Amino acid sequence: MGIVNTTPDSFSDGGKFSTLDRALRQVEQLVADGADYIDIGGESTRPGAASVGLQEELDRVIPLVEAVRSRFAVNVSVDTSKAGVMQEAIRAGVAMINDVRALRAEGALDAIAASQVDVCLMHMQGEPRTMQHEPSYDDVASDVKTFLSDRVRACSEAGIDSSRIFLDPGFGFGKSIRHNYQLLQRLQAFHELGLPLLIGMSRKSMLGQVTGRDVAERLSASIAAATIAAMKGARIIRVHDVRETVDAMKIVVATLAGDN
Repeated sequence: MGIVNTTPDSFSDGGKFSTLDRALRQVEQLVADGADYIDIGGESTRPGAASVGLQEELDRVIPLVEAVRSRFAVNVSVDTSKAGVMQEAIRAGVAMINDVRALRAEGALDAIAASQVDVCLMHMQGEPRTMQHEPSYDDVASDVKTFLSDRVRACSEAGIDSSRIFLDPGFGFGKSIRHNYQLLQRLQAFHELGLPLLIGMSRKSMLGQVTGRDVAERLSASIAAATIAAMKGARIIRVHDVRETVDAMKIVVATLAGDN
């Protein structure tokens, strides 16, 4: 899953793809590099990020969704928590809604229930503006798993079949560095929920805190994290650097095939 943020303030690529032409050139490159999904975001969810109004997010996201759908044979995902953006993105033909709030915002459950698209439910403790202020858990893997199980149950009660659901433990979203690596080490425990995992650690601060590298210098660490997640059974890997990650995933597939 290749990332395209149309925001001015995303932590890694903020401002780079804020025009339609630039965003489409990036999509073209990601598709050529082997992306199966393009994940489009119109509101930054980095720590400390300010919220964005509905119309502004729609203006950032929907024209790009429509253009990608008309020009490329690739699945499109939209990274949003707003029901209004979900509804317009679904009308524009997206394959997935990727929600960092796990459909907790008003109207979000109903928007997905009224559609046939897939949805990714992510765990986040707190809100983007405050989520990294002393996050605390009794047992991070157990607590996150309980939260996701509860959200799957809420989806079921709303009429959303489990076959449409992906789960994301939310690396970097209300977690300390220790929490993040505990989640990665115990990632296989989430298979107990019986649903595929979508994992995003690309260029995140959890990598920089270990390597001492700035955002632009975290490719090797991102590949390492993606490889570990894939070896532990992640189904979709969400990244900025698709070409290099695709190569790493080919090695993972070959390795796992050796068990058969």
